[in-house]
Amino acid sequence: MLTIVIVQAMGKDDTLVASSNAKLVEIGASAPNFTLSDLSGKAVDLSDYKGRKVMLNFWATWCGPCKAEMPAMQELYTKMNGEIEILAVNMDPKNDVAGYVAEHGLTFPVLLDESEQVSKAYSIFSIPTSFFIDEQGIIRQKHNGSMTLEQMEEYVHKLK
Repeated sequence: MLTIVIVQAMGKDDTLVASSNAKLVEIGASAPNFTLSDLSGKAVDLSDYKGRKVMLNFWATWCGPCKAEMPAMQELYTKMNGEIEILAVNMDPKNDVAGYVAEHGLTFPVLLDESEQVSKAYSIFSIPTSFFIDEQGIIRQKHNGSMTLEQMEEYVHKLK
């Protein structure tokens, strides 16, 4: 079984670094399906969103760049009003994720990757990392690092 060792990067930014021999998820490939629990314990399956555009974001509560982009993600979610679904996959579920979500007024689904199965499947090497998936479940764009609202909107418009 593949082992991923996760360590917090040293330095001025709080990125997550992973060491892995996993195959990278490629643009143009089908998005690997998964089932994770949301904050209420409900199972959420990526395949349930087939037919909808999805921004799949990997993040952690301690990650500075993740914190920086969360307000823009919420603004995008509100502004797009159903044109895109945001699924935020949290990679540090032992922390108070529900408290973080409530404190920041986030209304998009937050999923808990407790066994790191999804971060492994998507070969996550740093956070935040976002994938933009079209209605057919194909990964069309990938962005490593924090994004502005304008960058997110540009990726969403490329899904059309």
